[in-house]
Amino acid sequence: MGEGAFISGSYPNLTRPQTNSLRYNGALRNRMKTPSTSLIHILIGKSILETIFVGALAVLTFINILPPYFHGWGEVTNTGISGWVVNDAAPWDRVEVQLFVDGTFVASGVANESRPDVMAAGWSKDEWHGYTFSMTSLNTGWHEARVYALHASGDARRKSLQLVGDPISFSIETNRRVSSTGLH
Repeated sequence: MGEGAFISGSYPNLTRPQTNSLRYNGALRNRMKTPSTSLIHILIGKSILETIFVGALAVLTFINILPPYFHGWGEVTNTGISGWVVNDAAPWDRVEVQLFVDGTFVASGVANESRPDVMAAGWSKDEWHGYTFSMTSLNTGWHEARVYALHASGDARRKSLQLVGDPISFSIETNRRVSSTGLH
């Protein structure tokens, strides 16, 4: 079909759109002009800078709220859970620790007991970074303990917990003795 078929007598109200305008619902509208190449480059550059800025803010917020400064380990003893924790950003400070057993808060304390092995291994500047939690009040059976370092930020308005070491599997026997499963 030729061009004349488009504007035929069978469709009397249809007309070919003009070069810089379009018909939309019967109304004549101007076409959007193509933006200049320099404007496109400026907008892309602005988007990249905004992405970098937001990413930097996210990293700084994460470091301030949840700093990766704590190192430590926990293990099963005959009467409970013992271990050590050091704040690498402040190796002389004593760290507050919290014990959760089977997902429930059990106890809180400060890692301020003597652990000369931690200092000898080079993890701390002094030996006073140990902690001990007694497990005498738990029911017999298998349990999982997690020890967390408590970190305060924002002038102690915000507090977060960081897991110290791995979860510790243990059992409480009928004689109240704590034993390890060997899976910690």
